[in-house]
Amino acid sequence: MPPRQSRQGLWLGTGVVALAAVCVGTGWWLGQLHHGSAAGASNSQATLQREAQQLRRQLDRGQASAAQQQRLLELLVALDRRAEATPLLERLADREPDRWSLRLLLAELRRDQKDLKGAERELRQLLSQRPDQLEGLQLMALIQLEQGRGAQAQQQLEAALKRATSPSLRPEALPIGLLLANVLQRRGQQGAAEAELIKLTTRFPNDHRPLLARAMLQHERGDDAAAQQTLGEARRRQSDPKAQEQLDRVAAAWGMAALKGSASGSSPAKPTASPAGPENP
Repeated sequence: MPPRQSRQGLWLGTGVVALAAVCVGTGWWLGQLHHGSAAGASNSQATLQREAQQLRRQLDRGQASAAQQQRLLELLVALDRRAEATPLLERLADREPDRWSLRLLLAELRRDQKDLKGAERELRQLLSQRPDQLEGLQLMALIQLEQGRGAQAQQQLEAALKRATSPSLRPEALPIGLLLANVLQRRGQQGAAEAELIKLTTRFPNDHRPLLARAMLQHERGDDAAAQQTLGEARRRQSDPKAQEQLDRVAAAWGMAALKGSASGSSPAKPTASPAGPENP
């Protein structure tokens, strides 16, 4: 079968249920602000506009509290006035340098306005303080890929993964490894991506996410038989009924038979593993 068309976004940045299990999305911060403002205010656009104007006047008079500035930021993003939100967010991020989430949101706002150099500048500042901050690494990798600098994204993630696995394995090695595998896949290195996922499966035998990501690779290249087998193995490793149900939904979305039958056979399928075994990158 011919391979499926490659997805445009990183695995970590899509809303598909299969991918949501891998990690958070690259647009998470903007989405959270939009959702938070919508949940806490009237659904009337005019009401939001009036509230934003009132807070803006207080800010211009120097009378807006930190909470009011945060609220204004939420409203500006929700109202799609992002160019106006950017200088306000820059002020908040400079005032509270320990709140890395503000710097990350600022990078997202700059990228959203096509200011890739500005976005990368914000991310470098964030990663200089928190070199293994996952969302920062993720957004940086996405920007580098968009600019044709995939090798640089790969090198940065390989370094982060090495820090997360040496001298001992740390939990953050899993999401960093998933992101590295995705970057390898986006660079056309399918074999290297799958090998990275196999190592993650060995390092984190009780977590179904590396297997789920591997099934995605197999499905995208048109090997649905292998994808279903890998999904079945992921289901067998997962005791949480909700996670099992999610995996069943993924199989159904791909037009596959239910995983329950394949997972409950008398002789469980052997997990696919690299003959070389786990190795640190």
